[in-house]
Amino acid sequence: MPKTKANGIELCYETFGSSDDPAMLLIMGLGAQMIAWPDEFCELLASAGFHVIRYDNRDVGESTWFDDAGSPDVGAAFSGNATPAYTLEDMADDAGGLLEALGIGTAHIVGVSMGGMIAQLVAAQHSSRTLSLCSIMSTPGGQDSTPPTEAAMQALMAPRPTTREQAIETALNARKVIGSTGFPADEDKLREQAARAYDRANHPEGMMRQMVAIMSSPSRVELLGNVAVPTVVIHGTVDPLVPPDNGDKTAKAIPGADLVTVDGMGHDLPEGAWPQIVDAIVANTAKVSA
Repeated sequence: MPKTKANGIELCYETFGSSDDPAMLLIMGLGAQMIAWPDEFCELLASAGFHVIRYDNRDVGESTWFDDAGSPDVGAAFSGNATPAYTLEDMADDAGGLLEALGIGTAHIVGVSMGGMIAQLVAAQHSSRTLSLCSIMSTPGGQDSTPPTEAAMQALMAPRPTTREQAIETALNARKVIGSTGFPADEDKLREQAARAYDRANHPEGMMRQMVAIMSSPSRVELLGNVAVPTVVIHGTVDPLVPPDNGDKTAKAIPGADLVTVDGMGHDLPEGAWPQIVDAIVANTAKVSA
């Protein structure tokens, strides 16, 4: 997959659809590579008339890793005393830098989970590049966030896999705890996705550094009050990792934002929910031309 220099680092990316169409930048969540945006999901957005760009965040996949920063101190982050190797603001600058490197002036910004946090910052801090914002299963951050359930936190903090089979089992176990209850799970596809991610780039320390960046991030509520682009907030009704009222808080913080709830969706992107999610994203982008 192609790579480019952006914001002083190297970012790996992939595109779908025609470059003549409006750009749509997809930002993935904690520890997840860009391939966690399913190919078919990206193709749905491309077929709706968008030039879709997905990329590996820093410290995951084939983008620059920050191993020189040393092992992250998650325990210190829980006590509020950690110094992150980088911030969510840095990661938002990566997104803006990627658009600049690709010669894209403006884009619709879509983020999921941690990617939603980054997308919020892109809309607030790179407003001239942002056409619209979609924040999926995310949170306004800091003291304005509702924490995960205990079971979801335990799943998040499970030991990182060191073998391919462990990676597959970890993904399956996480799906049972934080995944959607209203949509069937395709275990074969989950195994295939986990194996593909492990084979491509298994980098658990990067995920933990990203987690410290999240935990060190303050509330974005005041900043979100400055977002002036069409915004839709999408959240599942049974999300235990980022409980549903986080979506409500995010939508209330952004002037004019719409909140779309997906019944039975947890902290994942089940295929059965794609039509509702894609329709909400496309409807939000239509407000730009309107």
